[in-house]
Amino acid sequence: MAAPLKVEFHFDFGSPNAYLAELALPDIEKRTGVKFDYIPVLLGGVYKATGNMSPGESLRGIKNKPEYNALETERFLRRHNITTFKTNPFFPVNTLMLMRGVIAADFEGLFEPYFRAAYHHMWSEPKKMDDPQVFREAFLSSGLDIDRIIARAQQDDVKKKLIENTSDAVARGSFGSPTFYVGNEIFFGKDKVREVEEEIVAQLAAVRRRTA
Repeated sequence: MAAPLKVEFHFDFGSPNAYLAELALPDIEKRTGVKFDYIPVLLGGVYKATGNMSPGESLRGIKNKPEYNALETERFLRRHNITTFKTNPFFPVNTLMLMRGVIAADFEGLFEPYFRAAYHHMWSEPKKMDDPQVFREAFLSSGLDIDRIIARAQQDDVKKKLIENTSDAVARGSFGSPTFYVGNEIFFGKDKVREVEEEIVAQLAAVRRRTA
């Protein structure tokens, strides 16, 4: 029996484009029958390892490009009927706490509620999520046992896992977030979600031909 197709979504909560892209994934899963693996990476670590920088930095001082970037975001929101997105006034936010937290939550069997709460408090009801008190109160308001997760996030295995995820992503070709892998094929950016789905369909068809 052929191994299932491996598809991955590499994310950091600090990337608004990763937030927007993720909202399109459930529909892709329904249409194709695949299930994305969600891989937390530390975007600051990716940038440091690759010499990359955030769009906010790279677009600063460039005429017309920031405006076009905003236009593309509006088009994406309309295409996917996204109404929950708000710009975070505290952006950029240091996401080390958030990203260690999501790995700790995963280890504790709490990935999904933590993931949804983190994105909610970053991009639906935006807060300064690198402030420890704001961080704690936000997750408490979402009903999470955040003190348990905070304590778990201090453990060496959590820190090691985040470093490994980030290093592995860079080694495979990643330079930012969101990054997707369909098998060994890499795609970058929220504007590539259609191409991601097309590649999933193509690879699934190839598997069916080989096994027919």
